[in-house]
Amino acid sequence: MEHLPDFTMPDAKCTADAELDLRGVMCPFNFVKTKLRLESMEDGAILIVDIDHGEPLKSVPTSIEMEGHTILKIELLESFAQLWVQKRIS
Repeated sequence: MEHLPDFTMPDAKCTADAELDLRGVMCPFNFVKTKLRLESMEDGAILIVDIDHGEPLKSVPTSIEMEGHTILKIELLESFAQLWVQKRIS
């Protein structure tokens, strides 16, 4: 994706608290499912979200950040992307 910022932090050692596979889920449902999952997690927890390239990769990270969460990194894999999201601390 040519216009995505590089959130990759090569030296950062992160461990995820949960994973959510949303490959094949259409917008806006992938964001809604991500938001619901984050709501059930503790503040500061890390969620890995697998999403498809294309529209989900364009819109989900932006929507997550608008909710106050932090994108720690985006890993572009061959057939999908992994978003590492840290839940906002209230």
